[in-house]
Amino acid sequence: MRINAARKAKRRFRPGRIACWLVLGAFAVIALYPVFFLLAGSLMGDDELKLYLGPVISGTGGHADFPLLPLFPTLRHYVEIFLDTPEFFVMFWNSVKITFGVLLGQFLVGTMAAWGFAKYKFPGKKGFFLIYMILMLMPFQVLMLSDYLVLDWMKLTDHLWGIILPGVFSTFPVFIMYRFFTEISDSLIESAKLDGARDWQLFCHIALPMGSSGIISAMVLGFLEYWSLIEQPLTFLKDKSLFPLSIFLPDITAISKSGIAFVASVITFFPALLVFLGGQEYLEQGIMAGAVKE
Repeated sequence: MRINAARKAKRRFRPGRIACWLVLGAFAVIALYPVFFLLAGSLMGDDELKLYLGPVISGTGGHADFPLLPLFPTLRHYVEIFLDTPEFFVMFWNSVKITFGVLLGQFLVGTMAAWGFAKYKFPGKKGFFLIYMILMLMPFQVLMLSDYLVLDWMKLTDHLWGIILPGVFSTFPVFIMYRFFTEISDSLIESAKLDGARDWQLFCHIALPMGSSGIISAMVLGFLEYWSLIEQPLTFLKDKSLFPLSIFLPDITAISKSGIAFVASVITFFPALLVFLGGQEYLEQGIMAGAVKE
């Protein structure tokens, strides 16, 4: 027993493993530096920001110098954005409406579509699913013109529904949930049918509970995507009062506004971070399911 314990201790403290952890830790710090950059900038006053960012913002030449910790931390910009910037709250609620509107629609539409593709046989099933996969691979720039023409015909080019509806019928959450629904045993479904269960009962009492991991992973991915939309609002919305929080960006060329820009970035980042940490396990399952070949 003592020999085995000594061997395990040697394995734990091998120089190669320590070096590996140090290298990975260094890369982690580099990857997280933008987060530290945002947090530090949001706590700096105008004079300190001018000192560090002045050469870049003013265009006089030179390089920005940015420490990880502010010399004179202050919450002034947080107070200013919460009390003296009403347009910030308008954009915040626009983001909430867009994000949760899309997620609710994806839950209602996407789960049914994924369940249908996974467990029902109908003419043209493979063809329709292939179309879903092709649409999933197309970036927004490819579909932008056609989406704009359709939304313009529906009189939705300057309305939040013009952002929500295309997201509701997105194909990616269907693909993620489809993978989880296919793992549900067919024998279980046949047994439920023999007991007299109807289609809606199979969906509500078997599909949703047993496919909950896939549904949650799709919702987490959807939140991270639609909370930070930029291209769609800029393309389909003209009224700035409808803009979401993701494109709230004061004039950062003015030092007096750069602190607010940092604070706005931190506040926008925080909900996405909470959702990611809360759904990280489900997110990993969704990524793994999406990587499995049929």
